[in-house]
Amino acid sequence: MYKRSIYGGLRYWDFLLLDLLSMQIAFGAAYAFCQSQAAFSDQLYRNEMFNFMLCQIAVTFFINPFQDILKRGYYVEFKESFKHVCAVMLIAMLHLFLTKQNAEHPEALLPLTAVVYFALLYFGRIFRKMFLRKRGMSSRGRRSLIVVTVSELAQEVLLRLKDTSYEDFVISGIVFLDKDMTGQQIGDVPVVASIESVKDYVRHEWVDEVFIKVPNTVAYPRELIDSFILMGIIVHLTLSKIENIQEGLQQVELMGGETVLTTSISMSSPRQVLYKRCMDIAGGLVGCLITAVLFLIIGPLIYLASPGPVFFSQVRIGRSGRQFKLYKFRSMYLDAEQRKKELLKQNKIQGSPLMFKMDCDPRIIGSGKKNRHGRPGGIGHFIRRTSLDEFPQFWNVLKGEMSLVGTRPPTVDEWELYDLHHRIRMAIKPGITGLWQVSGRSKITDFNEVVRLDTEYIKNWSLGLDCKILFKTLYVIFKRDGAS
Repeated sequence: MYKRSIYGGLRYWDFLLLDLLSMQIAFGAAYAFCQSQAAFSDQLYRNEMFNFMLCQIAVTFFINPFQDILKRGYYVEFKESFKHVCAVMLIAMLHLFLTKQNAEHPEALLPLTAVVYFALLYFGRIFRKMFLRKRGMSSRGRRSLIVVTVSELAQEVLLRLKDTSYEDFVISGIVFLDKDMTGQQIGDVPVVASIESVKDYVRHEWVDEVFIKVPNTVAYPRELIDSFILMGIIVHLTLSKIENIQEGLQQVELMGGETVLTTSISMSSPRQVLYKRCMDIAGGLVGCLITAVLFLIIGPLIYLASPGPVFFSQVRIGRSGRQFKLYKFRSMYLDAEQRKKELLKQNKIQGSPLMFKMDCDPRIIGSGKKNRHGRPGGIGHFIRRTSLDEFPQFWNVLKGEMSLVGTRPPTVDEWELYDLHHRIRMAIKPGITGLWQVSGRSKITDFNEVVRLDTEYIKNWSLGLDCKILFKTLYVIFKRDGAS
């Protein structure tokens, strides 16, 4: 099965929504034609419409109809659309037979639905792909790719990559192995670094993947390639000649008209990515509803204890160096960021200031109050101890900037201080919780141990592991709250 790095690959949501819309229109039109009445006024129609949607989602998960969808021609798309419609209709017919509802529908209903559904599905996909090829997808949600090559091949490589502009990557820069042209432009692509400075550039910028092509007379920059893999970057090497590179998961694929060997520390199928995103959306919706309720309860308490905004927002670093705005319920006084510099000496995390944590932080709202156990008892400590301050991040999850499970997103100043091996933490989307958080977060004071746990999670990622971490997170929160 075709796999991409974890959380990588195409965004299938527009095609999934297009398919669902095609099904609704097809069934609604067929029902109205056969029954001679408005479809939505009939309870039987509404029930069957819901069942058809479940059938379609099930087929999407099990047969993966979006495999290489942007690369499929008209004939292949015709076959794939036909297979998809047949699978959906067979499951729907089986459901009607088992529930003994098939006798309640006109005989022409399902065949007519299938014909209209196929026509809408096929032409909808074709026109959607034509639109993407013509205008190109926006950079949001796409992978940031930099090209490493020699000057004589630059024009050819960029031209071939741009000929597949419907792919889900944007060329953000080029680097030459044979000369330093930093700051110049090759067409509309900037030369972002030299061979000496490219590691520094990649370490602190948004880069998802690196495409490397060299002529047969030039050796691959093995030390540079190993550094990219160490940082969690996906590396594509053209197969004209391959040398031994650092350990990682590998596969052969087609990219920009070139056959390449792709190396990454972790890979997942599009189906797994879709499952995880579905889990994130479901969790994000529930979390946002809970956040709205919490706002009505703890919002006034935060404002009374420290007048000012109830929510706190801060620019954080996401997957592969993307910047996004993270949201929390405010648990600290308004001048907390300014006071942080004065408290760095009390940081518990070794490797300061790559991550900051301290006991009895005076910046937390109500830090002077004590509860019956003699511990800090203000509203700020309460919402941090119970993790209620994290709930607004479900909005980040719903937007796709974060996941339910991932790695802790660093601040910009922490990110600027990362070494090469630290960057691997951001090879995936950051999460509200993660392996580090459920492995004795308060007892871990070495940042390199945090990196080790995050790397272990990335390499061993699975949906089962995510579920296990979510359940352990709930256990840790309730245990911590009960002990306070």
